[in-house]
Amino acid sequence: MPTGQQACFGGGAQTFPHPLSEIEQRVLWLSSAIVHHANRVRPNPSGLKVGGHQASSASMVSIMTSLWFRHLRPQDRVSVKPHASPVLHGINYLLGELDEEWLTTLRAFGGLQSYPSRSKDPDPVDYSTGSVGIGATATIWGALARRYAVPSAEDTFHDQTHEPRGRQYALVGDAELDEGAIWEAVLDPQVAELGELVWIVDLNRQSLDRVVPNIAAGRLQGMFAAAGWQVITLKYGRTLEQLFTRPGGTELRARLDTMPNPEYQRLLRCSASELRHRLPGTTTDAVAIAGLLASLDDDSLIEAVRNLGGHDLTALDGAFAAIDDGRPTVIFAYTVKGRGLPTAGHPQNHSALLTDQQMLALAEQVGVDPGQSWTRFAPDSAAGRLCAERGTQLRRRNPPPAAPPALPTDIGRTPMGVATTQAALGRTLLDLTRAAPEAAARVVTVSPDVSSSTNLGGWVNKVGVWSASERTNWFADDAETILHWHEKPAGQHIELGIAETNLVGLLGELGATWSRWGEPLLPIGVLYDPFVERALEPWSFGIYAGGQSILVGTPSGVTLAPEGGAHQSITTPSIGIEQPGCTTYEPAFAIDTEWTLLAALARLGRPGGESAYLRLSTRPVDQSLARVPTDPAARERRRRQVVAGAYTLRRTASAPTASVTIAAVGAMLTEALAAADRLEQTGVPTDVVCVTSPDLLFRALQARNGQDGADAAGSWILDAVLPASRATPLVTVLDGHPHTLAFLATVNQVPHRALGVTGFGQSGTLDDVYRYHGIDADSIIRAALDLTR
Repeated sequence: MPTGQQACFGGGAQTFPHPLSEIEQRVLWLSSAIVHHANRVRPNPSGLKVGGHQASSASMVSIMTSLWFRHLRPQDRVSVKPHASPVLHGINYLLGELDEEWLTTLRAFGGLQSYPSRSKDPDPVDYSTGSVGIGATATIWGALARRYAVPSAEDTFHDQTHEPRGRQYALVGDAELDEGAIWEAVLDPQVAELGELVWIVDLNRQSLDRVVPNIAAGRLQGMFAAAGWQVITLKYGRTLEQLFTRPGGTELRARLDTMPNPEYQRLLRCSASELRHRLPGTTTDAVAIAGLLASLDDDSLIEAVRNLGGHDLTALDGAFAAIDDGRPTVIFAYTVKGRGLPTAGHPQNHSALLTDQQMLALAEQVGVDPGQSWTRFAPDSAAGRLCAERGTQLRRRNPPPAAPPALPTDIGRTPMGVATTQAALGRTLLDLTRAAPEAAARVVTVSPDVSSSTNLGGWVNKVGVWSASERTNWFADDAETILHWHEKPAGQHIELGIAETNLVGLLGELGATWSRWGEPLLPIGVLYDPFVERALEPWSFGIYAGGQSILVGTPSGVTLAPEGGAHQSITTPSIGIEQPGCTTYEPAFAIDTEWTLLAALARLGRPGGESAYLRLSTRPVDQSLARVPTDPAARERRRRQVVAGAYTLRRTASAPTASVTIAAVGAMLTEALAAADRLEQTGVPTDVVCVTSPDLLFRALQARNGQDGADAAGSWILDAVLPASRATPLVTVLDGHPHTLAFLATVNQVPHRALGVTGFGQSGTLDDVYRYHGIDADSIIRAALDLTR
């Protein structure tokens, strides 16, 4: 069991009042009983495993009891490790925040969730967890988001009704530290300034399958310390610390400190006689250790071996009191997985379930009538009074969410000349500062060191870079500096390092400020589209947790021809269709970018709101091809169709009806129009449909087909752009995987050819690359002719 470094806390003369220990035991019972009822009491006709984690919960009982019943304040927020959700529900029940009827619903439909969920659980949950590592890093981005949204009472967004800034606690399983996302977040330079961060690592040294052979606690502690964190090691409880002061105690400490993790874990399964044989070891210190052990009776010896700091309420109190709020803090709390249960320390106890007999024994151990599993403490008892007192103290009076600012639907500009959709992003944000300054003040952009290369430079120059404090811009007087990096608390752009998971983690928390702090923001994250897949899992989890934001992937596709296959995205268009809680757009023209971005912004920061993903391109396109109507009513009709998912860009003029329809997305409209011109010349009348959102068209089709949960109000767009009266064979083409648009053929049950990208790209010119993937004008024409002749 490797020794810790930095500040260490162990025993002391102080003892805790009985009510806290009594509550600790009741929390152990409730967390175990919640899982037991779900698996062994509640009917399960399917026989499918229900699951739950009694051992993982047990290792957190002391830590969470100490935190909630001694140290937590209403302004604090806590992210609870996924497998300790029964502990959280048990505590909320004792605090009066959860009705008894819910305790029997763990993992039942509509009941308590398998892992803590802000949006689905009925009791207070500060952070949704369940994806390893994300719950921990969420507290980092939650702290940054709160500093941005609620920096002070003097800020223009806020008033004095807001509670003071609190700590952001993360209760982290030690196996979560294996996740690279943890260290990407810890190492971001801004994190060292977040003194409200407190992580408590449940160092039980077990993973799902085994005792981890070499958890080098000292190395992990050193990594946190190197990143500027305060490191507190909570290793031994007061019983062991007192033993260490007696003859043979120094030798016993050295033996435990140098013992491999699996050997220590094996001791937890030993009887007293086995401990007297195994624990002294075989070195010259064995005699001294054996002599010390001989002074203990069997029960005391067994308890002493298990007396780690993470289960000692006195030691925990000392650790919490030592937190330095001037920098982030991590507490390494040594624990026993399954502490207090018959499965304690067993290498396969991760998902082990107590039997009925074991639950009866546990009930006797903690003083609970097993026939009255959910009985609260008597109101006039010391424990009952403490629960009621803490319940009142921790009850929050959250301010009602402010209404999001009004957003225009159309700024009124008609782009001319040659432009890209990527450039239109920055242009629209700048226009918004003039057309709707109140809304623009709520916009916050985030990028991983790609601001200038994604056309955010003008926006950054206009609004500045957010920093918790003003920083000197040493290049302000350099005439050759184009991007002005003015860092200040009023800045509206947040720059992170090159770590996409950090970006989307922050994006999710910025998108949750409307529900968490009552302050709606309009967050936009910008990254290279090929890296959307890397960022997708934490962004998706942020959406699940209620974060509403816009993710912009740019530049995208094989249209990045000279960049080669390493920087060409293929599957991202279909990801946009598949991601719940998100609308995806891939505009073809600058005006489409403006309209879809404004529509996406209008869905943020509100109940029932939705995130969005915009896939943009660096391909220069002649904006006159958009044929934006000049009549106001016709322009508004076009805008509505753009936002709904598609519009007819060209109807054939050579015949009453077309012989073929080309439906294209984004950068491929240029090829689609060129192919249509040539098809018309060969006597094939052709319609061209510009698809701005395959996602919304698929939803419209589902609604028209009567699929459950689909919004029938959106199905009108299909009749507008693909009416049955003009049903023709269909060619679909996009700079991405062709299956993204394949469903369009089912709108009118027509013959179809799907063109797109199905292999890794090549470097070359646009013509070379488009030809290679079969998405050039020639390929479109061949597909159309195959369908019509």
